[in-house]
Amino acid sequence: MLDELLGRVSRYTPHTLETDRSFPEAAVLLPVTRSAQPELILTLRASGLSTHGGEVAFPGGRRDPEDPDLVFTALREAEEEIGLPPGLVEVIGPLSPLISLHGIRVTPYVGLVPDYVEYLANDAEIAAVFSVPLEFFRQDPREHTHRIDYQGRSWYVPSYRFGVYKIWGLTAIMIVELMNLLYDDVNISLHTPPERSTPI
Repeated sequence: MLDELLGRVSRYTPHTLETDRSFPEAAVLLPVTRSAQPELILTLRASGLSTHGGEVAFPGGRRDPEDPDLVFTALREAEEEIGLPPGLVEVIGPLSPLISLHGIRVTPYVGLVPDYVEYLANDAEIAAVFSVPLEFFRQDPREHTHRIDYQGRSWYVPSYRFGVYKIWGLTAIMIVELMNLLYDDVNISLHTPPERSTPI
């Protein structure tokens, strides 16, 4: 079942991102556990960081000049942030790139990881590492919806609450794309307003 779902990622053609200027690049890894009940691995960023401090995110970061490609960037950052050895990651494919509020072009990569990994958070960057079952997001149990107006278009982005963690923003957009791709019975729209939304 998991291999069938991830086959969809490997055959997927991400949306292109047309912009009139170049942006600094970054990459994140969406680690999915190889298990009967697959889970997504997420992080809580340390509160003292200059960008996105105290927010939930996928492991990842800015591309270094010596990084040969963005897959390398995602794997390098995942090892630095949560102690995930690159050799344990089977990179399946990319999702659509996004521009962050800080003007960085972020490319997500879906990767398969064993379910026995013991993650070691880099205290300077990461406050916690946690996992969320894919089935949780499949139900779209949003706490509320943020309306984000960007380049003349409105995005209606769900905000999820899993235990003490609030999952929203770019991270939630990536999760929605993954859920829509993996499951035929999921159709979460980011461009149609729900009954209630919260402008930000």
